[in-house]
Amino acid sequence: MTDIPVTILTVALNSEKTIARTIKSVMNQTYRRIEYIVIDGLSKDNTVSIAESYIEQFNSIPERSMKVISEPDKGMYDALNKGANMAHGEIVGQINADDFYEPDAVSTMAELYEREHYDLAWGSVRVIKKSGNMIKHARKGLLWTTSHWCHPAAFSSRKTLLEYPYPLTNTHDDFDYATHVYLDGKKIMPIDKVISNFTFGGMSTQKSLRDVKKRIDEIYGIYKKYGMSKFYYLHRLIFETIKYLMI
Repeated sequence: MTDIPVTILTVALNSEKTIARTIKSVMNQTYRRIEYIVIDGLSKDNTVSIAESYIEQFNSIPERSMKVISEPDKGMYDALNKGANMAHGEIVGQINADDFYEPDAVSTMAELYEREHYDLAWGSVRVIKKSGNMIKHARKGLLWTTSHWCHPAAFSSRKTLLEYPYPLTNTHDDFDYATHVYLDGKKIMPIDKVISNFTFGGMSTQKSLRDVKKRIDEIYGIYKKYGMSKFYYLHRLIFETIKYLMI
C-alpha cells in the first residue's frame, strides 16, 4: 500500500444534521496517512462543537490528524482555497458536510496517484435521492463537459490546487477550476469506481426555471471564458432541460 500523505477538506456551514456522518466517513477510511481539516464559516448551530468532539478520537489513530477552524469566509470555494493553503498532503480531497466517502475512497485515489501522478482525478458518485439512488459514472468523454465531472469525488495534487485557485465567481467554481486545469493540458484521470455519496437536493439541483436559466448562463459563461465553442450553450440548454424534466 502507498504511503502518500493525503489531506481531506470539509467545508461546513450550519451542518449539524450531517457533519457527523461526513467526519465518520473520513475517520473510517482504510487508508491511514490522513490530515483532516474542517473549515467552518461561523456556523450558528452546533456544527463546530460536533466536529470538535471527534478530534481526540481521530488524532488517536496512528498517522492521523484533525483540526477544526471556524472563521468568516466568502463562501465554500474561498474556504477550500484556504484549506489548500493549510494542507500538507501531497494530494487533497474535498468532501462536503452533507456528503460522505466510501471506506476505500482515499486508498483508491492515493494508489491511483502513486501509479499515474495525476494533477486532477475523480471517481464515480452515488447520488442519493428520495426516488432511488443512482450512480454518476466518472468519465472524460470526447468533449469536455460538466456531464462527466464529479466534484464530490475529486482529488487534486496540492501543487495543482495552489496553482489554480478557485476564482470565487459563482457556485460552479469547481467546474471552472477543472476546465482551467484541463485546457492547460494537465494530467486528468477519471476512475469509474464509486468514491463518494452525494445527497441530492442542493443548489445545483434546484428546479425553478429561473434557477435553470441561471445555471445555463453561469456554466456557459465558463466555457466562453476559456474561448470554447458556442456549441456548448446548446449542449448546456439541452442538458439542463432534461435535468429539469427529470427532477
